[in-house]
Amino acid sequence: MIRVAMLSFWHVHGKDYARETEEHPDTEIVAVWDEDPKRGQAEASKRNVPFYENLDDLLAQPDIDGVVVTAPTSMHHEVMTAAARAGKHIFTEKVIAATLREAEDILNEVKRAGVTFVVAMRRLPMASTLAVKSVIEQGLVGEPTQVLVRDSHSGILPTKDRPNGMLSDEFLDPALAQGGVLIDLCHSVYLTRYFLGRPESITASFGYVTGRNVEDNAVLTMQHANGSIGVAHAGYVTCAAPFNIEVHGTEGSVLYNESGIGEFMVRRAKGMQPSANYADTGPDGNLYVLSTHFDGVDWIIQEIPTEVTPTPFYQWVEHIQKGTSADENIEIGMDLTALIEAAYTSVETGQAVRLDDLAGAEG
Repeated sequence: MIRVAMLSFWHVHGKDYARETEEHPDTEIVAVWDEDPKRGQAEASKRNVPFYENLDDLLAQPDIDGVVVTAPTSMHHEVMTAAARAGKHIFTEKVIAATLREAEDILNEVKRAGVTFVVAMRRLPMASTLAVKSVIEQGLVGEPTQVLVRDSHSGILPTKDRPNGMLSDEFLDPALAQGGVLIDLCHSVYLTRYFLGRPESITASFGYVTGRNVEDNAVLTMQHANGSIGVAHAGYVTCAAPFNIEVHGTEGSVLYNESGIGEFMVRRAKGMQPSANYADTGPDGNLYVLSTHFDGVDWIIQEIPTEVTPTPFYQWVEHIQKGTSADENIEIGMDLTALIEAAYTSVETGQAVRLDDLAGAEG
């Protein structure tokens, strides 16, 4: 049994990862730390486990094998370097850190300690993601030239029950979060990078629809050396935008979309119960491929594998048990930090930012 400590419940998915830890047959929660003692004590009491007000005291416990980090992004460097030095395996909510320098510092400590490290990029191992990647790798779109991924919801739009929206002011605090929708709802960013590879440069544009202290609407554009372009959309202020992937190339295209959170948000805003199968309503969730490799010019529906792919948390557990490293997850997680840092720098300067110009830990 892998004994896990929860390090903060600041992030909106903290309770989700706690539930996944409790439900996994090979893990259990044995301790809680939180920068907010009141919140941490409450969560520890629910689970009948000790609460540690001092992080070092928790990390000194020999009966703790690993930690789940859902602390504020601003604390990721402090928390994860301490955990690695204490020899604890680390599962962390994305992003690794707000800057590449901090992320590289964390990874250096992870390597030095020889602990297992996985970033919670939940859409990376999804069957739909892997199906799109397979179409690309089969050469059905030729050379990819354009990728567009959109992931948006209405998280800070007012509802009858919540006039300020679903997300708390604390979660939208720029000092804690280190940004707004782009650094939080960054699934479109790492997926665009996954399909197109690491870009040369980044430009970004932010919108402040609700007047919060952080951006609630964002577009990030990735420029590649071969002329291909990736575009990632993220938004807290879209009523019902479906999650969407488009990959277009010299010999074809692949399209995928799903309604998911959009239908859920609309029904919630109207005071209605979400339907039991809300993820299956609206856009059809099929994978469409058009390719010069097929006879005719009709869109073909490609089958998406039905087998369940392991979540990042399950992958973390498996890597701990096998003593292996999540190399691709870590590589994409590091690139995600670089892309996010470049995007915020681009908005601040009004210019494109080359990834190679970012200051790394060794620079």
